[in-house]
Amino acid sequence: MQSSNIATIKWLTYLMFMMFAMTTDAVGVIIPEIIREFDLSLTAAGAFHYGPMAAIAIGGIGLGFLADKIGRKKTIIIGLALFSVACGLFAVGNTFSFFLFLLILSGLAIGIFKTGALALIGDISTTAESHTKTMNIAEGFFGVGAIIGPFIVTALLAGGVNWKFLYIIAGVICIVLCLIAAVVAYPKHIQVNTDQINLSRTITILKSPYAMGFSVLIALYVAAEAAIYVWMPTLLKDYTGSYTWAATWSLTIFFTFRACGRFLAVWFLNVVNWKIAMVVFSAAIAICYLASIYFGLAVAVFLLPLSGLFMAMIYPTLNSKGISCFPKHEHGAIAGVLLFSTAAAASFGPMIMGVYSDWMGGEARHGFVLAAGFAFLLCVGCVYNWIFDPTDRHIKAVEQLDPSVELNK
Repeated sequence: MQSSNIATIKWLTYLMFMMFAMTTDAVGVIIPEIIREFDLSLTAAGAFHYGPMAAIAIGGIGLGFLADKIGRKKTIIIGLALFSVACGLFAVGNTFSFFLFLLILSGLAIGIFKTGALALIGDISTTAESHTKTMNIAEGFFGVGAIIGPFIVTALLAGGVNWKFLYIIAGVICIVLCLIAAVVAYPKHIQVNTDQINLSRTITILKSPYAMGFSVLIALYVAAEAAIYVWMPTLLKDYTGSYTWAATWSLTIFFTFRACGRFLAVWFLNVVNWKIAMVVFSAAIAICYLASIYFGLAVAVFLLPLSGLFMAMIYPTLNSKGISCFPKHEHGAIAGVLLFSTAAAASFGPMIMGVYSDWMGGEARHGFVLAAGFAFLLCVGCVYNWIFDPTDRHIKAVEQLDPSVELNK
Protein backbone atom coordinates (compact mmCIF):
# COMPACT_ATOMS: atom_id res chain seq x y z
CA MET A 1 0.00 0.00 0.00
CA GLN A 2 1.32 3.49 -0.88
CA SER A 3 2.84 5.36 2.08
CA SER A 4 0.80 8.48 1.23
CA ASN A 5 -2.44 6.51 1.63
CA ILE A 6 -1.27 5.03 4.94
CA ALA A 7 -0.40 8.49 6.23
CA THR A 8 -3.79 9.86 5.14
CA ILE A 9 -5.65 6.97 6.77
CA LYS A 10 -3.71 7.44 10.01
CA TRP A 11 -4.44 11.16 10.15
CA LEU A 12 -8.09 10.53 9.32
CA THR A 13 -8.26 8.08 12.24
CA TYR A 14 -6.46 10.44 14.62
CA LEU A 15 -8.76 13.34 13.76
CA MET A 16 -11.86 11.17 14.17
CA PHE A 17 -10.74 10.29 17.68
CA MET A 18 -10.05 13.94 18.48
CA MET A 19 -13.35 15.13 17.02
CA PHE A 20 -15.65 12.83 18.99
CA ALA A 21 -13.67 13.42 22.21
CA MET A 22 -14.42 17.13 21.80
CA THR A 23 -18.10 16.37 22.29
CA THR A 24 -18.14 13.44 24.73
CA ASP A 25 -15.63 14.93 27.19
CA ALA A 26 -17.18 18.41 27.15
CA VAL A 27 -20.37 17.14 28.77
CA GLY A 28 -19.06 17.90 32.27
CA VAL A 29 -18.87 21.61 31.38
CA ILE A 30 -22.25 21.58 29.62
CA ILE A 31 -24.25 19.88 32.41
CA PRO A 32 -24.25 22.92 34.77
CA GLU A 33 -25.58 25.02 31.89
CA ILE A 34 -28.46 22.69 31.06
CA ILE A 35 -29.35 22.41 34.75
CA ARG A 36 -29.74 26.17 34.84
CA GLU A 37 -31.38 26.42 31.41
CA PHE A 38 -33.95 23.65 31.87
CA ASP A 39 -34.21 23.56 35.69
CA LEU A 40 -33.14 19.92 35.89
CA SER A 41 -32.16 17.63 38.72
CA LEU A 42 -28.65 16.16 38.81
CA THR A 43 -30.02 12.77 37.84
CA ALA A 44 -31.89 14.15 34.83
CA ALA A 45 -28.94 16.27 33.68
CA GLY A 46 -26.65 13.27 34.06
CA ALA A 47 -28.51 11.69 31.14
CA PHE A 48 -26.30 13.89 28.94
CA HIS A 49 -23.48 11.56 29.99
CA TYR A 50 -25.29 8.25 30.47
CA GLY A 51 -27.41 8.51 27.31
CA PRO A 52 -24.66 8.77 24.67
CA MET A 53 -22.45 6.30 26.57
CA ALA A 54 -25.23 3.71 26.48
CA ALA A 55 -25.76 4.40 22.77
CA ILE A 56 -22.04 3.94 22.06
CA ALA A 57 -22.17 0.62 23.90
CA ILE A 58 -25.20 -0.54 21.88
CA GLY A 59 -23.68 0.68 18.62
CA GLY A 60 -20.39 -1.04 19.37
CA ILE A 61 -21.65 -4.50 20.20
CA GLY A 62 -24.77 -4.42 18.00
CA LEU A 63 -23.26 -2.94 14.84
CA GLY A 64 -19.52 -3.51 15.21
CA PHE A 65 -19.69 -6.41 12.75
CA LEU A 66 -20.55 -3.95 9.95
CA ALA A 67 -16.85 -3.07 9.62
CA ASP A 68 -16.19 -6.73 8.76
CA LYS A 69 -19.31 -7.27 6.63
CA ILE A 70 -19.55 -4.17 4.43
CA GLY A 71 -15.98 -2.89 4.86
CA ARG A 72 -14.16 -0.27 6.91
CA LYS A 73 -14.76 2.52 4.39
CA LYS A 74 -18.54 2.24 4.18
CA THR A 75 -18.85 1.77 7.94
CA ILE A 76 -16.79 4.86 8.70
CA ILE A 77 -18.68 6.99 6.17
CA ILE A 78 -22.07 5.84 7.52
CA GLY A 79 -21.01 6.62 11.10
CA LEU A 80 -19.50 10.01 10.25
CA ALA A 81 -22.53 11.01 8.17
CA LEU A 82 -24.92 10.08 10.98
CA PHE A 83 -22.78 11.96 13.50
CA SER A 84 -22.68 15.10 11.34
CA VAL A 85 -26.48 15.03 10.95
CA ALA A 86 -26.96 14.67 14.72
CA CYS A 87 -24.58 17.56 15.40
CA GLY A 88 -26.12 19.79 12.74
CA LEU A 89 -29.62 19.33 14.17
CA PHE A 90 -28.50 21.04 17.39
CA ALA A 91 -28.97 24.29 15.45
CA VAL A 92 -32.74 23.79 15.12
CA GLY A 93 -33.71 22.45 18.57
CA ASN A 94 -34.35 24.11 21.91
CA THR A 95 -35.65 21.41 24.26
CA PHE A 96 -33.81 19.08 26.61
CA SER A 97 -35.52 15.97 25.25
CA PHE A 98 -34.53 16.87 21.68
CA PHE A 99 -30.92 17.51 22.66
CA LEU A 100 -30.82 14.21 24.56
CA PHE A 101 -32.18 12.41 21.50
CA LEU A 102 -29.44 13.96 19.36
CA LEU A 103 -26.77 12.92 21.86
CA ILE A 104 -28.06 9.36 21.82
CA LEU A 105 -28.05 9.44 18.00
CA SER A 106 -24.48 10.78 18.00
CA GLY A 107 -23.47 8.05 20.45
CA LEU A 108 -24.84 5.41 18.10
CA ALA A 109 -22.88 7.02 15.26
CA ILE A 110 -19.69 6.96 17.34
CA GLY A 111 -20.24 3.28 18.04
CA ILE A 112 -20.38 2.69 14.26
CA PHE A 113 -17.47 4.76 12.99
CA LYS A 114 -15.16 4.05 15.93
CA THR A 115 -15.39 0.29 15.40
CA GLY A 116 -14.60 0.91 11.74
CA ALA A 117 -11.64 3.08 12.70
CA LEU A 118 -10.35 0.53 15.22
CA ALA A 119 -10.57 -2.22 12.62
CA LEU A 120 -8.81 0.04 10.13
CA ILE A 121 -5.87 0.48 12.51
CA GLY A 122 -5.42 -3.29 12.36
CA ASP A 123 -5.41 -3.21 8.56
CA ILE A 124 -2.58 -0.68 8.35
CA SER A 125 -0.50 -2.25 11.13
CA THR A 126 2.06 -4.85 10.12
CA THR A 127 2.71 -6.19 13.64
CA ALA A 128 1.03 -6.23 17.04
CA GLU A 129 3.71 -3.81 18.28
CA SER A 130 3.01 -1.25 15.54
CA HIS A 131 -0.72 -1.70 16.21
CA THR A 132 -0.22 -0.80 19.88
CA LYS A 133 1.86 2.28 19.06
CA THR A 134 -0.68 3.53 16.51
CA MET A 135 -3.47 2.95 19.01
CA ASN A 136 -1.61 5.02 21.62
CA ILE A 137 -1.20 7.88 19.15
CA ALA A 138 -4.91 7.71 18.24
CA GLU A 139 -5.90 7.81 21.91
CA GLY A 140 -3.42 10.64 22.37
CA PHE A 141 -5.43 12.65 19.87
CA PHE A 142 -8.53 11.63 21.82
CA GLY A 143 -6.83 13.17 24.86
CA VAL A 144 -6.20 16.37 22.92
CA GLY A 145 -9.88 16.49 21.94
CA ALA A 146 -10.81 16.03 25.60
CA ILE A 147 -8.92 19.26 26.34
CA ILE A 148 -10.13 21.21 23.31
CA GLY A 149 -13.84 20.43 23.80
CA PRO A 150 -14.26 21.86 27.31
CA PHE A 151 -12.06 24.83 26.31
CA ILE A 152 -14.34 25.62 23.34
CA VAL A 153 -17.46 25.41 25.52
CA THR A 154 -15.89 27.66 28.16
CA ALA A 155 -14.86 30.18 25.51
CA LEU A 156 -18.33 30.11 23.92
CA LEU A 157 -20.04 30.71 27.26
CA ALA A 158 -17.61 33.49 28.16
CA GLY A 159 -18.48 35.17 24.87
CA GLY A 160 -22.21 34.82 25.48
CA VAL A 161 -22.61 32.09 22.83
CA ASN A 162 -24.77 29.03 23.48
CA TRP A 163 -22.94 25.76 24.32
CA LYS A 164 -24.70 23.88 21.52
CA PHE A 165 -22.44 25.56 18.95
CA LEU A 166 -19.75 23.09 20.04
CA TYR A 167 -21.77 20.39 18.28
CA ILE A 168 -22.23 22.52 15.18
CA ILE A 169 -18.44 23.02 15.03
CA ALA A 170 -17.93 19.28 15.48
CA GLY A 171 -20.49 18.62 12.74
CA VAL A 172 -18.59 20.80 10.26
CA ILE A 173 -15.32 19.02 11.10
CA CYS A 174 -17.12 15.70 10.68
CA ILE A 175 -18.30 16.63 7.16
CA VAL A 176 -14.69 17.31 6.16
CA LEU A 177 -13.58 13.98 7.62
CA CYS A 178 -16.41 12.22 5.80
CA LEU A 179 -15.26 13.66 2.48
CA ILE A 180 -11.69 12.55 3.16
CA ALA A 181 -12.91 9.08 4.11
CA ALA A 182 -14.82 8.87 0.82
CA VAL A 183 -11.83 9.58 -1.44
CA VAL A 184 -8.92 7.86 0.32
CA ALA A 185 -7.89 4.33 -0.74
CA TYR A 186 -8.35 1.64 1.91
CA PRO A 187 -6.67 -1.74 2.37
CA LYS A 188 -8.81 -4.86 2.05
CA HIS A 189 -8.61 -8.45 3.17
CA ILE A 190 -8.62 -11.62 1.17
CA GLN A 191 -12.32 -12.29 0.66
CA VAL A 192 -14.17 -14.08 3.45
CA ASN A 193 -17.74 -15.38 3.59
CA THR A 194 -19.67 -12.24 4.59
CA ASP A 195 -22.89 -14.24 5.04
CA GLN A 196 -21.48 -15.50 8.33
CA ILE A 197 -20.62 -11.97 9.54
CA ASN A 198 -23.53 -10.86 11.72
CA LEU A 199 -24.55 -10.19 15.31
CA SER A 200 -24.56 -13.92 16.09
CA ARG A 201 -20.89 -14.13 15.24
CA THR A 202 -20.20 -11.17 17.52
CA ILE A 203 -21.87 -13.08 20.36
CA THR A 204 -19.70 -16.08 19.50
CA ILE A 205 -16.58 -13.90 19.67
CA LEU A 206 -17.71 -12.61 23.04
CA LYS A 207 -17.46 -16.17 24.39
CA SER A 208 -13.72 -16.25 23.65
CA PRO A 209 -11.61 -16.10 26.85
CA TYR A 210 -9.50 -13.38 25.24
CA ALA A 211 -12.54 -11.25 24.41
CA MET A 212 -13.94 -11.77 27.90
CA GLY A 213 -10.60 -11.19 29.60
CA PHE A 214 -9.80 -7.94 27.82
CA SER A 215 -13.41 -6.75 28.18
CA VAL A 216 -13.16 -7.16 31.96
CA LEU A 217 -9.75 -5.46 32.14
CA ILE A 218 -10.96 -2.54 30.01
CA ALA A 219 -14.11 -2.19 32.14
CA LEU A 220 -11.99 -2.11 35.31
CA TYR A 221 -9.71 0.54 33.85
CA VAL A 222 -12.51 2.74 32.51
CA ALA A 223 -14.42 2.56 35.82
CA ALA A 224 -11.26 3.62 37.66
CA GLU A 225 -10.59 6.45 35.21
CA ALA A 226 -14.19 7.69 35.34
CA ALA A 227 -13.74 8.38 39.05
CA ILE A 228 -11.38 11.18 38.04
CA TYR A 229 -13.35 13.06 35.39
CA VAL A 230 -16.73 12.54 37.05
CA TRP A 231 -16.05 12.70 40.80
CA MET A 232 -12.65 14.39 41.32
CA PRO A 233 -14.06 17.94 41.02
CA THR A 234 -16.67 17.05 43.65
CA LEU A 235 -14.01 15.53 45.93
CA LEU A 236 -11.68 18.54 45.68
CA LYS A 237 -14.32 21.25 46.02
CA ASP A 238 -13.75 21.25 49.79
CA TYR A 239 -9.98 21.66 49.51
CA THR A 240 -8.83 24.80 51.37
CA GLY A 241 -5.04 24.38 51.42
CA SER A 242 -2.29 26.49 49.91
CA TYR A 243 -2.63 25.02 46.44
CA THR A 244 -6.17 25.94 45.48
CA TRP A 245 -4.98 26.50 41.92
CA ALA A 246 -4.23 22.79 41.69
CA ALA A 247 -7.78 21.95 42.78
CA THR A 248 -9.26 24.51 40.36
CA TRP A 249 -7.33 23.17 37.38
CA SER A 250 -7.20 19.54 38.50
CA LEU A 251 -9.27 18.15 35.63
CA THR A 252 -7.35 20.10 32.99
CA ILE A 253 -4.06 18.91 34.52
CA PHE A 254 -5.32 15.32 34.49
CA PHE A 255 -6.38 15.47 30.82
CA THR A 256 -3.07 17.11 29.88
CA PHE A 257 -1.05 14.39 31.65
CA ARG A 258 -3.18 11.71 29.98
CA ALA A 259 -2.77 13.17 26.49
CA CYS A 260 0.99 13.72 26.83
CA GLY A 261 1.43 10.27 28.34
CA ARG A 262 -0.18 8.59 25.34
CA PHE A 263 2.23 10.23 22.93
CA LEU A 264 5.15 9.38 25.24
CA ALA A 265 3.94 5.77 25.32
CA VAL A 266 5.02 5.35 21.68
CA TRP A 267 8.62 5.97 22.79
CA PHE A 268 8.24 4.12 26.08
CA LEU A 269 7.12 0.93 24.35
CA ASN A 270 10.49 0.83 22.59
CA VAL A 271 12.25 0.79 25.96
CA VAL A 272 10.09 -1.34 28.28
CA ASN A 273 8.10 -4.48 27.57
CA TRP A 274 4.39 -3.65 27.46
CA LYS A 275 3.47 -6.35 30.00
CA ILE A 276 5.84 -4.92 32.63
CA ALA A 277 4.69 -1.36 31.91
CA MET A 278 1.06 -2.36 32.44
CA VAL A 279 1.86 -3.89 35.84
CA VAL A 280 3.81 -0.82 37.00
CA PHE A 281 1.27 1.73 35.77
CA SER A 282 -1.82 -0.06 37.08
CA ALA A 283 -0.11 -0.42 40.48
CA ALA A 284 0.77 3.30 40.40
CA ILE A 285 -2.90 4.22 39.82
CA ALA A 286 -3.99 2.11 42.80
CA ILE A 287 -1.30 3.74 44.95
CA CYS A 288 -2.43 7.22 43.89
CA TYR A 289 -6.00 6.40 44.92
CA LEU A 290 -5.09 4.71 48.20
CA ALA A 291 -2.71 7.52 49.21
CA SER A 292 -5.37 10.13 48.36
CA ILE A 293 -7.91 8.30 50.54
CA TYR A 294 -5.50 7.76 53.44
CA PHE A 295 -3.73 11.15 53.52
CA GLY A 296 -6.70 13.29 52.47
CA LEU A 297 -7.21 16.23 50.12
CA ALA A 298 -3.74 17.72 50.72
CA VAL A 299 -2.29 14.73 48.84
CA ALA A 300 -5.26 13.99 46.55
CA VAL A 301 -5.01 17.43 44.94
CA PHE A 302 -1.67 16.35 43.44
CA LEU A 303 -1.84 12.58 43.10
CA LEU A 304 -5.24 12.31 41.43
CA PRO A 305 -4.34 14.60 38.49
CA LEU A 306 -0.93 12.90 38.29
CA SER A 307 -2.66 9.53 37.85
CA GLY A 308 -3.49 10.64 34.30
CA LEU A 309 0.16 10.07 33.38
CA PHE A 310 -0.01 6.49 34.64
CA MET A 311 -3.39 5.87 32.98
CA ALA A 312 -2.25 7.14 29.60
CA MET A 313 -0.86 3.94 28.14
CA ILE A 314 -3.24 1.44 29.71
CA TYR A 315 -6.47 1.83 27.72
CA PRO A 316 -5.03 2.01 24.18
CA THR A 317 -2.68 -0.88 24.94
CA LEU A 318 -5.45 -3.08 26.33
CA ASN A 319 -7.61 -2.21 23.35
CA SER A 320 -4.80 -2.94 20.91
CA LYS A 321 -3.80 -6.27 22.42
CA GLY A 322 -7.42 -7.39 22.75
CA ILE A 323 -8.11 -6.64 19.08
CA SER A 324 -4.82 -8.23 17.98
CA CYS A 325 -5.91 -11.52 19.60
CA PHE A 326 -8.25 -11.97 16.62
CA PRO A 327 -7.65 -12.19 12.85
CA LYS A 328 -8.08 -8.96 10.92
CA HIS A 329 -11.33 -10.01 9.27
CA GLU A 330 -12.86 -10.08 12.79
CA HIS A 331 -11.38 -6.79 14.03
CA GLY A 332 -14.65 -4.91 13.57
CA ALA A 333 -16.60 -7.34 15.72
CA ILE A 334 -14.02 -7.55 18.53
CA ALA A 335 -13.57 -3.76 18.45
CA GLY A 336 -17.34 -3.48 18.97
CA VAL A 337 -17.20 -5.88 21.92
CA LEU A 338 -14.40 -3.91 23.59
CA LEU A 339 -16.14 -0.61 22.83
CA PHE A 340 -19.25 -1.96 24.54
CA SER A 341 -17.21 -2.68 27.67
CA THR A 342 -15.69 0.80 27.48
CA ALA A 343 -18.97 2.66 27.17
CA ALA A 344 -20.84 0.48 29.66
CA ALA A 345 -18.15 0.99 32.29
CA ALA A 346 -18.05 4.73 31.57
CA SER A 347 -21.80 4.85 32.11
CA PHE A 348 -22.33 2.54 35.08
CA GLY A 349 -18.97 2.98 36.85
CA PRO A 350 -19.60 6.57 38.02
CA MET A 351 -23.20 5.65 38.85
CA ILE A 352 -22.10 2.80 41.14
CA MET A 353 -19.54 5.07 42.82
CA GLY A 354 -22.18 7.72 43.39
CA VAL A 355 -24.63 5.23 44.88
CA TYR A 356 -21.92 3.79 47.14
CA SER A 357 -20.85 7.28 48.27
CA ASP A 358 -24.45 8.17 49.13
CA TRP A 359 -24.85 4.89 51.01
CA MET A 360 -21.69 5.59 53.02
CA GLY A 361 -22.77 9.08 54.04
CA GLY A 362 -22.58 11.24 50.94
CA GLU A 363 -18.79 11.83 50.79
CA ALA A 364 -17.15 11.49 47.37
CA ARG A 365 -14.02 9.90 48.86
CA HIS A 366 -15.94 6.67 49.39
CA GLY A 367 -16.35 6.32 45.64
CA PHE A 368 -12.57 6.43 45.32
CA VAL A 369 -12.36 3.41 47.59
CA LEU A 370 -14.21 1.52 44.87
CA ALA A 371 -11.97 3.11 42.24
CA ALA A 372 -8.89 1.91 44.13
CA GLY A 373 -10.42 -1.57 44.18
CA PHE A 374 -10.96 -1.44 40.41
CA ALA A 375 -7.33 -0.38 39.89
CA PHE A 376 -6.09 -3.15 42.19
CA LEU A 377 -8.06 -5.81 40.28
CA LEU A 378 -6.72 -4.38 37.02
CA CYS A 379 -3.19 -4.72 38.41
CA VAL A 380 -3.87 -8.34 39.37
CA GLY A 381 -4.94 -9.07 35.79
CA CYS A 382 -1.82 -7.37 34.42
CA VAL A 383 0.40 -9.38 36.79
CA TYR A 384 -1.26 -12.59 35.61
CA ASN A 385 -0.63 -11.63 31.98
CA TRP A 386 3.01 -10.78 32.77
CA ILE A 387 3.73 -14.05 34.57
CA PHE A 388 1.86 -16.51 32.35
CA ASP A 389 2.05 -14.53 29.06
CA PRO A 390 -1.14 -15.86 27.40
CA THR A 391 -1.61 -12.77 25.21
CA ASP A 392 1.65 -12.56 23.26
CA ARG A 393 1.68 -16.31 22.59
CA HIS A 394 -1.87 -16.16 21.22
CA ILE A 395 -1.18 -13.04 19.12
CA LYS A 396 1.84 -14.72 17.48
CA ALA A 397 -0.30 -17.73 16.59
CA VAL A 398 -2.99 -15.48 15.09
CA GLU A 399 -0.46 -13.47 13.05
CA GLN A 400 0.93 -16.64 11.49
CA LEU A 401 -2.52 -17.63 10.21
CA ASP A 402 -3.87 -14.18 9.29
CA PRO A 403 -3.98 -13.33 5.54
CA SER A 404 -2.23 -10.21 4.29
CA VAL A 405 -4.08 -7.12 3.08
CA GLU A 406 -4.00 -5.41 -0.28
CA LEU A 407 -5.02 -1.99 -1.56
CA ASN A 408 -8.70 -1.48 -2.26
CA LYS A 409 -9.52 1.55 -4.35
